[in-house]
Amino acid sequence: MKTEKNLTIPGAPQIPGLSFRHFRGKVDLPGMVKLNNLAFLADQTGELETLDQLAHHYAHLKNCDPKKDMILGELDGELIVYSRVYWIEEDGAIVYRLFGRVHPEWRRKGLGSALLPYNENRLREIAKANGHNANKLQVFESHSGNTVPGNNALLEKFGYKVVRYFFDMTRSIDTPIPPSPLPDGLEVWPFEVAHNRSIWEAMDEAFRDHWGYIEGTEDDYQRFLDSPDRKTHLWKVAWEGDQVAGMVLNNNYAHEDLEFNRKRGWTDPICVRRPWRRRGLAKALIAQSIQMFREMGFDDTALGVDTNNPNGALKLYESMGYQTDKTWTSYRKPLNSK
Repeated sequence: MKTEKNLTIPGAPQIPGLSFRHFRGKVDLPGMVKLNNLAFLADQTGELETLDQLAHHYAHLKNCDPKKDMILGELDGELIVYSRVYWIEEDGAIVYRLFGRVHPEWRRKGLGSALLPYNENRLREIAKANGHNANKLQVFESHSGNTVPGNNALLEKFGYKVVRYFFDMTRSIDTPIPPSPLPDGLEVWPFEVAHNRSIWEAMDEAFRDHWGYIEGTEDDYQRFLDSPDRKTHLWKVAWEGDQVAGMVLNNNYAHEDLEFNRKRGWTDPICVRRPWRRRGLAKALIAQSIQMFREMGFDDTALGVDTNNPNGALKLYESMGYQTDKTWTSYRKPLNSK
């Protein structure tokens, strides 16, 4: 029987019993979900994860071999840290992404400071092995938030700079809804299975203007179809004839509501195709969504937004009564910097 070799992570803290290894497959997912949720609760992110959600995510990884590109650290059989790297090509740049998760009780021990440079070196190996064009912009990227100051400090210590801010926004369900009529010629239809392809293609097209857009693939479409979070009875999709004009693919996460003693409707994602913009369609669909959740007895609604969205989304959401709840940050640094 082949014995798995432990990995050596230069600079890792000398914690008795701690060992590092690569990802073994689905058997690791329950431990990852447990660690993720411990971190989410400690960081007060307002989110939680299910095993189905994580399994779905790992079934559709891009440019990542988790059995080579993930590091898991265990202490006496319990997962206390893990990290993963992958890369994407967007807007003429090659972006090498890395992230990690550390058990709240094992933070400030040096785990992140050891794994971050190890993962950067792994990404440099990937860039070289794939023959990536060095004439293109090549950057490391990682994400953090205002509820995880330790992670922000770690990234800044290693030379990462802020490049983008994102907000999570919420509004009380009792906040008045501004008058928001649906533009003439448009109708909101109940979802039918035959609508799937048109909705997905319209969403992919609409998001081409967004920062970090990556063209959708057939695998992305399958991911859209088999997501465990699909709640199509909540969707608001506007049509003009047989054309999708815009949508709010509303959602609700019951496992989070149970933990946080709330009923929150997510009016997100929101998008409108170019020919139907500047006519009040997004505002009308958001208003219909809020009203729907109000009638269902929800406490509030929420959404996420790129603060530099080119179509003025932030001002629109503020006009609909949404207020900033949490701030998320994208950090980058050049691939060949130390």
